[in-house]
Amino acid sequence: MRKWLEKPYHSLDYMLQERFKEKVYKITLNGGMSCPNRDGTLGNRGCIFCSAGGSGDFAADPSQSVSAQIESQMSLIQKKRPVQKFIAYFQAYTNTYAPVSYLRPLFFEAIRHPGVVALSIGTRPDCLGEDVLTLLSELNTIKPVWVELGLQTIHADTAAYIRRGYPLSTFEAAVKNLHARNLEVIVHTILGLPGESSEQMLETINYLNCQPIQGIKLQLLHVLKGTDLADDYLAGKFQTLSREEYLDLLISCLEHLSPDLVIHRVTGDGPKNLLIAPLWSSAKRSVLNDLHHMMKVRNTFNRCRISFYFDICTHSCELVKIFKTILEDTLCHNTCPFA
Repeated sequence: MRKWLEKPYHSLDYMLQERFKEKVYKITLNGGMSCPNRDGTLGNRGCIFCSAGGSGDFAADPSQSVSAQIESQMSLIQKKRPVQKFIAYFQAYTNTYAPVSYLRPLFFEAIRHPGVVALSIGTRPDCLGEDVLTLLSELNTIKPVWVELGLQTIHADTAAYIRRGYPLSTFEAAVKNLHARNLEVIVHTILGLPGESSEQMLETINYLNCQPIQGIKLQLLHVLKGTDLADDYLAGKFQTLSREEYLDLLISCLEHLSPDLVIHRVTGDGPKNLLIAPLWSSAKRSVLNDLHHMMKVRNTFNRCRISFYFDICTHSCELVKIFKTILEDTLCHNTCPFA
């Protein structure tokens, strides 16, 4: 079984260790922006699951400068661990939803900080105009820039229910534009969205295998206080996944994902003061331990199903490697046919 720092999937920790040769921590920043799904451009209430904090409930205080946010979070982490390198992550709301004249000083202040080794920007695929892409390309010449896109699902009915606000074609165009500029793309997905079957969730995973992206976040659906999703949950319109259901589904996703993709997240921990369900998700370390144990017992690991068909072959056979590459390049359309 292949392992990445003793984990049965291509973990973010492993990638960071390989790239930066030491432990790297992510610090969450707040650029003081909004979202077209909140300011009336597309809607006023945001995505159905999104908290008032714009999915940035753990981000720093936006009243502080970017440098002050970085320094305060670095100080908190360094009191516990001897860490010297950090990723500056603009997390709350939509972090390219502003004029470039506003974005430029924010991003440059972050990326030029001596403790920052990479910049990660959470945004929407419909907020990546040509001027923003040019700015991101410029930043990428200084230090690595990651762009995190909240796709959540490929299914139109679910996307409409969660009020995502853009079609799949917009996501594809954004990924294409980012890839053309050598910008790394991390895609957020949510497992357990109301009305979706396990098969539909795996269709999203198979689709992402065939996109020119570098990483993925597998997020458990959280029901948070003050959201429209909470109203539906409390009205009995859907149930969240049990711990066992989630782990089974998560393992299936990891088995389907290409080992070339970096797994940035396999669960999540919603703010305890806001979390309505599932309450078991608060025990994040225990959930991760169970995941690793179950994968060990099942003798399974992170591998695209295309790769699976070649695991029995000798990896030194260059012909097999070439054939596998051709299959992955030519057979990935909307879903991988071998998945």
